[in-house]
Amino acid sequence: MQVTKNSIIGVLVTLLMFLIGCGQAKQPPFKCDDPLGCVEIAPQESIKISALQVLSGEVKSLGIDQIRMAELAIGNRDGKLMGHPVELQKFDAMCSKEGGRTGAQRIVSDPKVVAIFGTTCSGAAAPAIQIISEVGYAMISGTNTAPSLTFVNGRKGQDHHPGYFRTAHNDEVQGRAAAAFAYKILKIKKAGTIHDEDTYTKGLAQVFQREFRRLGGTVVLDAAVNKGDTDMQPVLKAVAESGAQFVFFPLFQPEGDYIIKQARKMPAFKRIVLMSADGLLQHSFLESVAQDGIGMYFVGPAKPEGTAYDQIVAQYKKTYGEHPVGPLHAHGYDAANVLMNAIEQASVKDSGGALYIGRQALRNALQVTSGYQGLTGMINCNQFGDCNTPKINVVRLDDVNDGFEGLRANVQYTYTMANE
Repeated sequence: MQVTKNSIIGVLVTLLMFLIGCGQAKQPPFKCDDPLGCVEIAPQESIKISALQVLSGEVKSLGIDQIRMAELAIGNRDGKLMGHPVELQKFDAMCSKEGGRTGAQRIVSDPKVVAIFGTTCSGAAAPAIQIISEVGYAMISGTNTAPSLTFVNGRKGQDHHPGYFRTAHNDEVQGRAAAAFAYKILKIKKAGTIHDEDTYTKGLAQVFQREFRRLGGTVVLDAAVNKGDTDMQPVLKAVAESGAQFVFFPLFQPEGDYIIKQARKMPAFKRIVLMSADGLLQHSFLESVAQDGIGMYFVGPAKPEGTAYDQIVAQYKKTYGEHPVGPLHAHGYDAANVLMNAIEQASVKDSGGALYIGRQALRNALQVTSGYQGLTGMINCNQFGDCNTPKINVVRLDDVNDGFEGLRANVQYTYTMANE
């Protein structure tokens, strides 16, 4: 029998096709064994991430800031993860319990949603994460700071639920920074606090009180206002009558605006030091209070430094025509990237091109995030979902003409875990 070159090639081609066919036949279809289930994403189908942020009301700029940072993070990956387009859906949490609850219910009604990017406000996060956690989803925030969402004074917080993570600082640190500055630097012995019963404002005020007392100070007033209040005379009179030398009011707008404007008209406040927190550390507050804000202090996250941060800010300005408006925009960019990294790690692609993302696998990938260099520093997530290594600054408003960036640069005190 004569063996020709063509016959040898034919045999080899037939053998190769047989082997390929056998290989395909041996590969079983993907079976999801994740205890919380899997999100199945068909070839070319989008990966859905729901942004649950505040999009209306006085503080909507903070939520818009977060969404823009997520958009930049997605865009810097060419809008795709593992070949699938990333779809960022937007829901308004309204910076309220009801908004967080309603938004979460709408999101979890869609089994195709992979994870949640949010919320802006801690008050909206508390009810949202309870709903989100119960159905096995994961959520990560760049702005929530209330201790109750993760841990309080070394113990699990009352609002903590599995699947929740944040790249924003824990107010356990921010509250201690405010108290340390008041007691150690300003030598204040008597202080008062004002909150509005919100998860964020009340939690931060409580940490300040606890730390100020621990240092040796006396808390002479623990007062509350209601969201929507415009007349702050009663609470301001209470502050003046308490003998407080210092008042810490970690409020939002517009209540914080009224506190400052009305306090400046009262003679007693010429001797009382005023401090707020990151909720008012933004352009719109400075524009609102103008000269009335001169001399007041703010406690909040230190401004990030480095080439990577400068490049993102430049990209933000080019894309949106303005500067980021709040102190936690970089934390939002980091949160979006930590989430997308975890989605990649938790994903499995089958032979047909479909993508499967295990919900517990995604939580696990977020939980073990370690050594990730973000804009805000090194990111390492602990057992409670705190992923930030906080550095907190106290800044003072000396000249409104210096603007927001000038205010953030006027650092009076820096607090890190090394201070403890």
